[in-house]
Amino acid sequence: MHELSIVKDIFDTLEEHYDAKVEDIQQVQVTAGLLSNVQPVLIQNAFDAFITDHPYYREMELEVLVNDIIAHCDHCKKDFQVRYHKFVCDDCGTPSANIVQGNELFISKVIFKQKEH
Repeated sequence: MHELSIVKDIFDTLEEHYDAKVEDIQQVQVTAGLLSNVQPVLIQNAFDAFITDHPYYREMELEVLVNDIIAHCDHCKKDFQVRYHKFVCDDCGTPSANIVQGNELFISKVIFKQKEH
């Protein structure tokens, strides 16, 4: 299950960038393209397992956003959404493997807990 290593990488990145403030993170948002092979349910399960084993993070939440696959047609000079794994331009029917969105996997947002005054 590669989702567990992805979750570990997420926490390593958070610790590297936020150091002592990691305990103040309320929610992490991850954006995954359809071609990244990340299943939201599986990454959520891996996240839940990780925070169960690391009580330090127990109050943190995960949100996974999934991006569609978008390719670019060199003939029409337009971007188009890839549907049903058909990398063919909707307008002119030209095949294209020029992917502009859909491979990504990154932390897109970090929300910190509100400090009570």
